[in-house]
Amino acid sequence: MMSDRTQIAMIDYGMGNVHSVSKALEAAGAAVTWLSEPAGLDRFAGVVLPGVGSFGDGVRELGARGLSGPVCDWIRRGRPFLGICVGMQLLLDGSDEAPGVRGFGICRGTVKRFTPSDPALKVPQMGWNEVDAREQCPLFAGIPPRSHFYFVHSYYAEPAGRDVVGGETEYGVKYCSFLWQGRMFASQFHPEKSQTAGLRMLRNFVDLAGA
Repeated sequence: MMSDRTQIAMIDYGMGNVHSVSKALEAAGAAVTWLSEPAGLDRFAGVVLPGVGSFGDGVRELGARGLSGPVCDWIRRGRPFLGICVGMQLLLDGSDEAPGVRGFGICRGTVKRFTPSDPALKVPQMGWNEVDAREQCPLFAGIPPRSHFYFVHSYYAEPAGRDVVGGETEYGVKYCSFLWQGRMFASQFHPEKSQTAGLRMLRNFVDLAGA
């Protein structure tokens, strides 16, 4: 019997923290299916692309499984999408981490490495940091302004236009920590590790996908 929970596809390409993201989404009210091939993608209400590792490996692994095109098509059709960590960075044109490797190009821009002048700011950034979110962004509904989320990363997104910036964070530089365009959302931080605020964000995504 089909669950009456919102059906979410978790893209499994061998690089995401799939278990913890799945558990958090289930706690937020979703029925989660891991998907490692494009067949059947259209039967879901929303797609989540997690990511832990390098930009170049992410591009290669998604391509090898035939998932790059279908995921990009899903986003361009305006269907609910959430990218997490490297799953956010892959949406840009490319990354300093993998010169010459082309990203999805959904959002124009590149991914830069942190080069803080303050020796107290270690790379990678690991731990809690504040996100200054755009008030209108539906995934931040019910989350107090400038809430803290959990980060683990050495590279950050630098989109070409501010129209896709849904949230910003400071770590030696003010950078885009959340992308938002229509029903495409992507976070540099890990909502599944961000306790109350993160769970609320995931619940907002599940609700939006199921609407």
